[in-house]
Amino acid sequence: MLYLSLENVSKAYGDKLLFQDISLQLNKGQKVALVAKNGSGKTTLLRVIAGQEPPEGETAKVLLNRDIRLGYLDQEPDFYEGHTILEAVLDSDSPAVQAIRRYERAMLFPDDAAEVEKAIHLMDDLKAWDFEARIREVLTRLEVSDFNQPVSTLSGGQKKRLALAKLIIEEPEFIILDEPTNHLDLDMIEWLEEYLSQPNLTFLMVTHDRYFLERVCNLILELDNGQIYKYSGNYSDFLEKKAIRHEVENAELDKSRKLLRKELEWVRRMPQARGTKAKARVDAFEELQEKVSQKREYKEVQIDIQGQRLGKKILEAHNISKRFGDKKIVEGFSYKFKKFERVGIIGPNGVGKTTFLRLLTQEERPDSGKVVPGGNTVFGYYSQDGIQLKGDKRVIDVVQDIAEFIPLEKGQKLTAPQLLERFLFSRKQQQVFVSQLSGGERRRLYLLTILMLNPNFLILDEPTNDLDIMTLNVLEDFLLDFPGCVIIVSHDRYFMDKIVDHLFIFEGNGQIRDFNGDYSDYRAIQKEREREQRRTERAEQQKGRQQQQKQGGLNDEERKELKRLEKQILQLEERKKTLEEAFNTTGLAPDKITEMARELSAVKEELGEKEMRWMELAELA
Repeated sequence: MLYLSLENVSKAYGDKLLFQDISLQLNKGQKVALVAKNGSGKTTLLRVIAGQEPPEGETAKVLLNRDIRLGYLDQEPDFYEGHTILEAVLDSDSPAVQAIRRYERAMLFPDDAAEVEKAIHLMDDLKAWDFEARIREVLTRLEVSDFNQPVSTLSGGQKKRLALAKLIIEEPEFIILDEPTNHLDLDMIEWLEEYLSQPNLTFLMVTHDRYFLERVCNLILELDNGQIYKYSGNYSDFLEKKAIRHEVENAELDKSRKLLRKELEWVRRMPQARGTKAKARVDAFEELQEKVSQKREYKEVQIDIQGQRLGKKILEAHNISKRFGDKKIVEGFSYKFKKFERVGIIGPNGVGKTTFLRLLTQEERPDSGKVVPGGNTVFGYYSQDGIQLKGDKRVIDVVQDIAEFIPLEKGQKLTAPQLLERFLFSRKQQQVFVSQLSGGERRRLYLLTILMLNPNFLILDEPTNDLDIMTLNVLEDFLLDFPGCVIIVSHDRYFMDKIVDHLFIFEGNGQIRDFNGDYSDYRAIQKEREREQRRTERAEQQKGRQQQQKQGGLNDEERKELKRLEKQILQLEERKKTLEEAFNTTGLAPDKITEMARELSAVKEELGEKEMRWMELAELA
């Protein structure tokens, strides 16, 4: 089923052309990522598709299937400030959500028996009882717990999580997501990854999370030089096919150059007789000249700024503690940093990771203990808040305010404009005001200002937000060769796995554990512990059921669960039958067969679990 069709869509802002004559079709079940360099127009393209901005072009069309519901997650969601969190979630066109709102209103006036009865019947018809539980589950998963908190008091990150929760709760058939992992902690990201992996879900998202691209996506779109290139498969396939595309394009350009030289020799002879053939050759030459002049340069950020040498003492923390009121951030932490360490920091949002970094840089004082930096230690602190500059300041002024020349290795120097060019700011773009930069471009400029300080101890708090994949690759290579220490706080799992040697794990209540390994190592051990805990809990539940069986009967919650299971088992059996019958359809595409097989396997597994639980409760009953 066709969900989306774009025809000849263009968009420009002033003289800057973002994309031109883009045509694209997306079908049900496709899991699509859009990648591009910062400032290429990814967010703008999503907004055009979602109907937030009009397309440009005389024949431009954006066609969305009218029979499906669209969900759109903006980078900066907007809510009615007078709502509470629960009111914001219930402000939806979803029939199930509307039924819940009607039921909530009816329960405020229980004397109106007719309205209460209608509301209950509507809840039954739409199976909204389970949906209400789903609302609370999703909000809790995304750490939105105080349902009566006014939206006006939420931070930008909290609003982003609320918007994501609202979208998931509404269960649209087609989801458009703009950087959905920003402001999520690692547990939330893994939960979102699992949600997006559902076989029947269709989405288009902008993301730089390479594990999402590798594990979830089956089509990657690249916006490059105003055009869309399609790569079927995941991130590995994308890298391979993109490299092949570049080789082919360069080979074609080489052929064009050789042909151009031959044509140039002919044109320079300036033949006297300009017959039809001669005129045609001149026209062909001009077309070829234009083609060769449009040569693409696959530029990337160049980071080769020299770092100062570390001394013997680098940074020491001696039994430091910090709390705010009753909340412990750090309790009795001691550590001596060694040369060339790469440390990752992980923990849930709000646990105090940023405060810990500020303690190490002495921007925050500990309540007890002390932090002792080495005499030669120079910090480069890339904070989560990003660059704080006046919007009317030009890019070149930002850099020249720090230094006119920047020292490189082997005694070389770079001027400020040359350095900006290495960070992909052309001479023309260097004259642009900071307010006109995209989020990723501002981040790239901020990173440059940090590295210009010539640090030998880098502290990076969420450095990957809004950076494009190419810039991330270059930054990773730089950090792996950086002749100093690095501390990273990041929710980018791929970035952490590639860079860090060990982790500081914030476990809450001021406790920080040193783990020898990367993030994937930690998660593998953690998941095994979780499985063991579930096995222990199941054993205890079984023991409790056996005792209850001796006493006989079910409690109220178990009776409700038994009824729910009966309905769910019937639905799963119907879906299983539908899928098995669908395999008899002739002419099924291989990818469709694979998708159906995955869904059938998932349905069978879930059906088995539900039946086992039903049997346990039935025995007790």
